[in-house]
Amino acid sequence: MTQITELTFQEIINSLQSGEISSHQLTKAYLKRIEKLEEDIHAFITITEEQALTQADKADKRFAVWRKDKTQPISPLLGVPLAVKDVLTVHNIRCTAGSKILGNFVSPYNATVVDQLLDAGMVILGKTNTDEFAMGSSTENSAYGVTHNPWDLSRVPGGSSGGSAAAVVANMAPIALGTDTGGSIRQPASFCGVTGLKPTYGRVSRFGLIAYGSSLDSAGAIARAAADIALLFPMMSGFDPKDSTSVNIPIERINLQDNIMPAQLRLGIPKEYFTSGIQPEVEIAIRKAINVLESLGIEIKEVNLPHTKYALPVYYLIAPAEASANLARYDGIRYGSRVDSTEMWDIFRKTRGTLFGAEVKRRIMLGTYALSAGYYDEYYGKAQKVRTLIKEDFDNVFKTVDLIAAPVSPTTAFKIGAHRDDPLAMYLEDIFTLPANLAGIPGITFPVGFDSHCLPIGIQLMGAPFQEEKLIRTAHAYQMVTDWHTRKPIPN
Repeated sequence: MTQITELTFQEIINSLQSGEISSHQLTKAYLKRIEKLEEDIHAFITITEEQALTQADKADKRFAVWRKDKTQPISPLLGVPLAVKDVLTVHNIRCTAGSKILGNFVSPYNATVVDQLLDAGMVILGKTNTDEFAMGSSTENSAYGVTHNPWDLSRVPGGSSGGSAAAVVANMAPIALGTDTGGSIRQPASFCGVTGLKPTYGRVSRFGLIAYGSSLDSAGAIARAAADIALLFPMMSGFDPKDSTSVNIPIERINLQDNIMPAQLRLGIPKEYFTSGIQPEVEIAIRKAINVLESLGIEIKEVNLPHTKYALPVYYLIAPAEASANLARYDGIRYGSRVDSTEMWDIFRKTRGTLFGAEVKRRIMLGTYALSAGYYDEYYGKAQKVRTLIKEDFDNVFKTVDLIAAPVSPTTAFKIGAHRDDPLAMYLEDIFTLPANLAGIPGITFPVGFDSHCLPIGIQLMGAPFQEEKLIRTAHAYQMVTDWHTRKPIPN
């Protein structure tokens, strides 16, 4: 007999609406699943059992009213459980951002994206583990412990949204929110064999997202399949007056039943992304996936993105510079945890020196140096100019193709601790995902195979700004003729 937590997203929705299962029953099953696996996987920082069951009971009451009068529409997401990355605030729930410095911070408000999904009737199971302030590619930098990849517990799940990706693939949650500043949704989705969407910058509100790099951060979703994200994404996007970077370009409901593939779709393959350092099995799987897409009627074309080679140094000047400014607020005086002393400056030094982790301190120092007098124009200023060139590369390519296909990461999931003493090697894990954030364009990742160690391999598709629907439809078309996204870690 199929366990409730093994139901697909659409099966969950159908079962809730038919009354076959209740939201309370479903939520209880996921909480039990979390309790069973959490010690081994550690996908969560905070589990919100009491609030989740209260929200589920409210959903069941709304279902009862709806079944008596179905003329009043309900949200398709009513009663569906959700996991939330612990950099997005939830009212009256601790929000740590994976850091000791926010260990006691209880948010007085919801992030806008959380508000939108609560209004749709979703049930929040808890807050998932993340690299501290979303700074990392492995979820090893969390002050609350390492998350383990459910496919191989000795390996990382990717980062920084590793907790969300691990929770989804381990059936600890049917869907999860993540954030992506340089690949933090796409890379863990690839490492864990699930589907992840990074939206266009400004498409989803950043209000209530604890800032890392303000011009790069995007909130998005991680799910089993593109069809799941098609249901969630319209509910979480839209204009927000509380976010000055929010864009007022609404998205309608995405109906995957009609015109699955956009007509005459053109897919660009950038040679700059297929370098000598890629694990051979990764490239082979991606090339095969491109062949499948071609068999669906997509035209394949080689394209050039010449400034891609500068993306890594540009990102690691701009993102740390923004981080150094954003994290200046954590001073031990206004809010968050503090290390007491008799003098204000001593409080400041001890609080930040003791409660920030090594990677956060490293990026603060990098960013502060890049912004300092005498170096601003030489480093940060030049990086912004090259960022413009990277964006122009994408703008030019999207005049000739609709989407771009590329690897997500040079390798599959690496061993926990493999890059612990080599920050540059860790930074190189994001080399293929950083350009999309610098250009502000959307990207989707989905599984296309496994390597010889039975570790998932993902591909990423990138689109022009606000072309999320085209990305979702293309990923869904691929998943309709393949079964990689249905594979699960064993034992289940």
